[in-house]
Amino acid sequence: MAGLGQPAVERLREFLRELKPGSRALLIAELERCLLRGDEILGAEIILTELRRSFRDSGFKAQRIGDPARLFFKPLEPFLVDDDPDHQHRGRISRSMLEPTWHWISTTVMPEETATFSDQVERALLASDSEKAEHLAHGFQDRAVLRIHEALAVAAKDDKARRRISSQLGTIRAIDEVQAVAGILNVRDSLAMLGEQLPGHIKTLTGPNLNNIKTLLDSPLGATPDLFTFGLVLVMSRLAAPWQLIRLGTKAAGTDAAARIAETPYALAVTIVLAEVERMGAELANDLKSGRGIAIGALLKDVHDAVRGLRSELDLSVDSPWTRQLAAVRGDISKVLTAEIERTPGRVRRLMRPHTPKEIASTSALDGQEVAETEALIGFVANCRSYAGELAINEVTQRTFSELQQQLDTGTRTLLEALRTAGDHERAFRQSQVDAAVRLCAKVFGQEYASLLTKAAEVASQGERKLARA
Repeated sequence: MAGLGQPAVERLREFLRELKPGSRALLIAELERCLLRGDEILGAEIILTELRRSFRDSGFKAQRIGDPARLFFKPLEPFLVDDDPDHQHRGRISRSMLEPTWHWISTTVMPEETATFSDQVERALLASDSEKAEHLAHGFQDRAVLRIHEALAVAAKDDKARRRISSQLGTIRAIDEVQAVAGILNVRDSLAMLGEQLPGHIKTLTGPNLNNIKTLLDSPLGATPDLFTFGLVLVMSRLAAPWQLIRLGTKAAGTDAAARIAETPYALAVTIVLAEVERMGAELANDLKSGRGIAIGALLKDVHDAVRGLRSELDLSVDSPWTRQLAAVRGDISKVLTAEIERTPGRVRRLMRPHTPKEIASTSALDGQEVAETEALIGFVANCRSYAGELAINEVTQRTFSELQQQLDTGTRTLLEALRTAGDHERAFRQSQVDAAVRLCAKVFGQEYASLLTKAAEVASQGERKLARA
């Protein structure tokens, strides 16, 4: 193991052997998912080698995506999306579908060929012959595309076969997902050529960049429906702001009128961007539901920018499917954000509620985690104020922020007075409330106000102690 001394290797092996089989299986699965995404993780291959050896020694069989599957799915990477496979994304594939798809191919579609391919790839990689492994993957992809198309042709005529595929892959959109896998693999070489001619990162899709990319997509590289669809998604993956893909539509139509754009092939660019905004909205909702919503400023900005881009660069004044779809997305996002924003004053109220001395246990204090979460939640509301117009939350953010200002302005005076007159058994709790108020006021009124409040708290605390000594 290059880079590790023998004592370190032995300690690593001992640690991995002590893990329970289930933990080892989870670790293998997570590392392999990371490698499949192309993440560079220091020491990942070393750890995987040791984990697999421990499984062979124990006789435990772990479900995993190994090197053969990673090579097979490699062309799919720009088109993978972290989302529920039941959500439709034109030209995209849910990352969670890779494992069940590989299992379906290796157990149902072409089990013997997959076993042979996997053995050959493992031997090539053990011999450090990555070029041969890539060549083997290329040939296997070609054969897999043919066999997948055969399976899909049967499913198109047989409802039972169609239901079986859906059951094996675990999603109602199994057929669409498998078609997308086969579609990408079928045009992988052309997509690779297109990718080589695209800039690695496109900060702004305007001017020469816009003209050159449209010329590329209009060339034979984008001549087939699959190539055109996946080519658009490939371009979007290179954009700093994915919503800018719609500019290909306005360029093709020579206008921002939605009706005119819908008549061009580049109407698909608008459809793809709307699906991406829907995906981001769902991610936003999931993060808020899971409690991570207080730390999603970047995602909130991305959603806002995408909605603003669609509304400002497209003329959606007339009723159209795109207009209705965007209105529905904005409505869903507004509901999710409103629910989160409206619960903030209640959190602040609980922290700043005046307590009678009888309610306070000696040396008790506010829960630090609850204070931190409430502080972050106020920051989230402040972020929402910056994006309120496009996300249809103007009224609720203004009302909530005004309520927070009133709560903190009047509440801190009460807490300072309570600290000034606090007895020894309640002083720690009173101080923790004032400290929390300082942190929350910094979010609402600014750091200068919080500094003044800190000094007032010091005066209140020390003044009463001096009085007690006198």
